[in-house]
Amino acid sequence: MITEADTCRQYVVPNLYAAGWTDELIREQKTFTDGRILVQGRNAKRGRQKRVDYLLYSRRDFPIAVVEAKSAYLDPSQGLQQAIDYAVVLDLPFAYSTNGHGIVEHDMLTGRERDLEVFPTQAELVTRLRAHRGLPPEAEDRLLLPYHLGDRTPRYYQTIAIQRAAEAILKGQNRILLTLATGTGKTEIAFQIAWKLWQGRWNKRGENRRPRLLFLADRSILVDDPKDKGFAPFGEARFKIEGGMVNTSREMYFATYQALAEDEARPGLYRQYPPDFFDLIIVDEAHRGSANESSSWRDILTYFGPAAQLGMTATPLRQDTRDTYAYYGDPIYEYSLAQGIQDGFLAPYQVRRIITDVDAVGWRPTPGQKDAYGREIPDGEYGTRDFEASISLLPRTEAVAKHLVEYLKQTDLMAKTIVFCVDQEHALQMRSAIARLLPDQMRAHPDYVVRVVADEGDIGKGHLSRFQDVEQNTPVILTSSRLLSTGVDAPMVKNVVLFRVVGSMAEFKQIIGRGTRVREDYGKLFFTILDYTGSATQKFADPDFDGPPISTTTTTMGDEGEVTVDEPQVDDEPERPWGQGSLQNDDEGQPRKLLIRGGVQVRVLHETVQELDAHGKQLRTVEFTSYAAEQVRSLYMTAEDFRHDWADPRERTTIVEALEERGVALEHLEQVMGREESDPFDLLCHLAFDAPLRTRKQRADDAKRQKQSAFATYGPVAQTILDQLLDQYAEHGINELSGSAEVFKVLPATRHMNIGEVGKAFGGLPKLRQVLDELPKLIYA
Repeated sequence: MITEADTCRQYVVPNLYAAGWTDELIREQKTFTDGRILVQGRNAKRGRQKRVDYLLYSRRDFPIAVVEAKSAYLDPSQGLQQAIDYAVVLDLPFAYSTNGHGIVEHDMLTGRERDLEVFPTQAELVTRLRAHRGLPPEAEDRLLLPYHLGDRTPRYYQTIAIQRAAEAILKGQNRILLTLATGTGKTEIAFQIAWKLWQGRWNKRGENRRPRLLFLADRSILVDDPKDKGFAPFGEARFKIEGGMVNTSREMYFATYQALAEDEARPGLYRQYPPDFFDLIIVDEAHRGSANESSSWRDILTYFGPAAQLGMTATPLRQDTRDTYAYYGDPIYEYSLAQGIQDGFLAPYQVRRIITDVDAVGWRPTPGQKDAYGREIPDGEYGTRDFEASISLLPRTEAVAKHLVEYLKQTDLMAKTIVFCVDQEHALQMRSAIARLLPDQMRAHPDYVVRVVADEGDIGKGHLSRFQDVEQNTPVILTSSRLLSTGVDAPMVKNVVLFRVVGSMAEFKQIIGRGTRVREDYGKLFFTILDYTGSATQKFADPDFDGPPISTTTTTMGDEGEVTVDEPQVDDEPERPWGQGSLQNDDEGQPRKLLIRGGVQVRVLHETVQELDAHGKQLRTVEFTSYAAEQVRSLYMTAEDFRHDWADPRERTTIVEALEERGVALEHLEQVMGREESDPFDLLCHLAFDAPLRTRKQRADDAKRQKQSAFATYGPVAQTILDQLLDQYAEHGINELSGSAEVFKVLPATRHMNIGEVGKAFGGLPKLRQVLDELPKLIYA
């Protein structure tokens, strides 16, 4: 029988060569995702990558077709649906399925399918695609200019975003929107778009010059990082507009709205540039105000109306982003947080919900109680939305700091952590509380915990820069308020701490994005959200949220035990730029918040754990076993069918992978059930089909009794080896019988034999392989 591999080797590649495709234009067994990260407890590993049999390229960097190959005895269209699915994901115009003899084509541009005897040539596919796109020849050539390949090649979704945006600009579209989750590399996409147009000397007037581009954002850090890092290949063409300086001799400009906008002290600097000066404006974090008709920043975009304007956002259409979508129109491409996690490009996350007693039931002052400044505290019940907004409750901050420190001690004291506080003063209190709890760490690393807020100026910038550097161990913990909620690329963040209410979904996703970067080379595969205000719990329940957590933990702090809290949302206020102001009441010369230093006790009582499966279905840990049972029953109707396949090593591997993809790891199941001495098959069969629980030793003993008849033809040496193999299974599990020769190096009877001598005891190596195939069937009989 000719297998799929035979089809590829003997037929597909020769057929492609015959149609003029060269090795430079063919990518065989091309993977295009990293494989979803599967998390169980504190461990994580990669799932399977998505892979196509063949990608055909029109030229370097630009795939044009996908080919799926099937075994020769199957119908040539057997792989067509899979090829179409891949073509949809990869945004390719042509999909093919072949069994080596017949070929079926699906044209994604027209929807037509047809049988072919030979593959189309590269020139034919390019001609068909160009005709569909309808671009002038010079624009088509610009669209296919190669990328600037630095440290890495653009991912598949980045390629789609780059090409769609560049095509829209070349077609004369003036308002364009890309919606991609935080952490997916929007800066890289923006750079490649700019590079392609710059290299192609495109501009709005059709003149023989390079384009003038403006990269626009609302914070210096969102401008400085791209200018100094991502856009570095532009070299001397770069210029940052700041300090009131106007320069018209460069081509790649960077600016904040604030540097250009009109304010009380000056007319808008933007008016010193002609309205048609810029050919393209790239607006980073486009949802943050400039598209709002009432915003003063909107005047900048309106003034530069002749330019093509490309908005980039991480936030899908919601009530609070309607202005953005009304201004730019529907996004030409979307790549969600959920898809990024599914593909393995973004890190999944666990959630720990912690509730203090004062958050759960509120806090009320005693009659006549005064704050630390001698001011009488107005009577009333204060809750989560009041704390650190109108009243600063230091014992609550200290209790949360203690809980966080204990968590870090149990997991990793050097895990990079960002703590989002209510304001700059709150961030200072939190930094101090953590520092006092960790004197050893502070002695070894004076910058172990630091505050990064506007008031810290250049000192804060320095701390942030070192925190972002994957080669620097410290700072470990940053306390901040809103300065770090957007645009800060810190790939080693393993803990995101919410110690303030996050009102908007847009900001919540940005905050979550601080941890979604994956750094597998540094052991960063997932991260943890510690939620002390209920913000994460509320946002996960929102039907518009598209990135469910892989687990949720609830911790109740207080005398009432576990409490469910449903706190109302509050509006977020933007943090001031670096180095501005402090939180003082100018009228009174005192801090604007009431300050409570003592007299309140806040405690941690217990934790309850919740898990979510790979599809986002919420479970409690005590229900994890029920969920595992459901997943087994979704694969098998009866225990006998399950037993039959489990006994086959190849089928068993498939089962284990299928369960892991559904969020059930066997090691985690053993830990939850506390039955490490049992075979995973028995655990799963017990849960799914109510079979009796047995240990591996019991199965091994039963197999020893049955082998007398099953393997009666073998001599004493073989019988001893079989007994020892079963002992090895009883001690270490079924993987010991995988067929590897390594197991014979540890058995007392065979440790001094080579594999040929072991085989001789069974009448030859083929007989030995047959025994190793039959032994699991005996174990699971």
